[in-house]
Amino acid sequence: MDGVSPKFVLPETFDGVRMEITGQLGMIWELVKAPVIVPLLQLAVYICLLMSVMLLCERVYMGIVIVLVKLFWKKPDKRYKFVPIQDDEELGSSNFPVVLVQIPMFNEREVYKLSIGAASGLSWPSDRLVIQVLDDSTDPTVKQMVEMECQRWASKGINIRYQIRENRVGYKAGALKEGLKRSYVKHCEYVVIFDADFQPEPDFLRRSIPFLVHNPNIALVQARWRFVNSDECLLTRMQEMSLDYHFTVEQEVGSATHAFFGFNGTAGIWRIAAINEAGGWKDRTTVEDMDLAVRASLRGWKFLYLGDLQVKSELPSTFRAFRFQQHRWSCGPANLFRKMVMEIVRNKKVRFWKKVYVIYSFFFVRKVIAHWVTFCFYCVVLPLTILVPEVKVPIWGSVYIPSIITILNSVGTPRSIHLLFYWILFENVMSLHRTKATLIGLFEAGRANEWVVTAKLGSGQSAKGNTKGLKKFPRIFKLPDRLNTLELGFAAFLFVCGCYDFVHGKNNYFIYLFLQTMSFFISGLGWIGTYVPS
Repeated sequence: MDGVSPKFVLPETFDGVRMEITGQLGMIWELVKAPVIVPLLQLAVYICLLMSVMLLCERVYMGIVIVLVKLFWKKPDKRYKFVPIQDDEELGSSNFPVVLVQIPMFNEREVYKLSIGAASGLSWPSDRLVIQVLDDSTDPTVKQMVEMECQRWASKGINIRYQIRENRVGYKAGALKEGLKRSYVKHCEYVVIFDADFQPEPDFLRRSIPFLVHNPNIALVQARWRFVNSDECLLTRMQEMSLDYHFTVEQEVGSATHAFFGFNGTAGIWRIAAINEAGGWKDRTTVEDMDLAVRASLRGWKFLYLGDLQVKSELPSTFRAFRFQQHRWSCGPANLFRKMVMEIVRNKKVRFWKKVYVIYSFFFVRKVIAHWVTFCFYCVVLPLTILVPEVKVPIWGSVYIPSIITILNSVGTPRSIHLLFYWILFENVMSLHRTKATLIGLFEAGRANEWVVTAKLGSGQSAKGNTKGLKKFPRIFKLPDRLNTLELGFAAFLFVCGCYDFVHGKNNYFIYLFLQTMSFFISGLGWIGTYVPS
């Protein structure tokens, strides 16, 4: 015993303990896997396949309808009465309705001049137009700058009013609601809403207001957004692809078939009587625009979308701003769905099939299922089936259906078809945040009413749809201000699954998994904003 060195005893003991623990864990895994893990994972696969089929049917339906709309449907000016409002020497401007333009703002240092200047340049009689700047800024310097800009335009004869509140109760909905209470608004028939970065063309009102004037059953005319900084970086190109499908397909189909779609919160004209009848602006969710649209639709009002009436705007060009925006856009609709689903079911004024469209298609599939299936199936369940080979995923569910859905989604932005693969990986990353936000909205958890204003940088102030003068070098080597641990955690999970598939798998999923790992890792470090040449 004296000849035995202690240094050989400890490692042998440690190795024995380690092997024993590993063996016990392996036994527990084998005991639990067959009766528990395999059935649960197989059930998750079936649920994800069902959601995939639901989303596929929705996309195919939308694709068929949009083709029919483009080929056979009448144009808006043929479906509805449209007579341009002309200047009359005898009547003067009295044949023009009085229009209110509302511009809500919050610390919009970079872009406040854009919407104020564009609204002041609208081609409409000055005595029939009221511009209302609703400034909720908390920065005294910004408030002073906005007020001075309003005074500058007022000195040129523009009827522009600068309004502030003592608090931000209700956020944007509260500001819009407060603005409609002003005494000088009582004689206004219609209200146009522009966010601070939106720049309408001078003929915007002349091309939209006649639809409201001559069709008393129309409550809302919505214009399309056109993005001045879509070529700034990869992040903005990905956003353009997603939003173009929304405008090109979803809004167009809703307008043509059911005269209903979600108000986009800006670049739209409302009949004030319809707003009042629907109960006015409410701040119970972060999507006050969609809330008002659903309530107005349930009272029988119709909406009209004009795809050829476009308003310049700016996309968020930082990943942080985009994440906050997506949280609001995903959490709000889910929360509104929770609060309004029974009201929609009990409503007696709208047709049965319109109720089905609003509940199933508009809310359930697009606002809930679309996020859940993208994240749960492609980022969780599918990778887990690699670790549990007893669970099989049919190729039609893992390859064919997502391929068809992706192709159908790409019709809105044909110029970016070469970026489709990057867009898939990016959407999978964002589905993590959208799924999380959707659950928060459905269960009305802590951040359900969180409102963070999307930061805008004024990227398009000097450019008319191009990126001349913008930074064209990748920001890869810039250290992130904050690590996104959730994305980094999923990057590690997918990397482990990819390595396991590379060694033991037979389906070559590791190619997708390694690429998706890189996407989560890049997002985790906040390195999405990289310039993409057109």
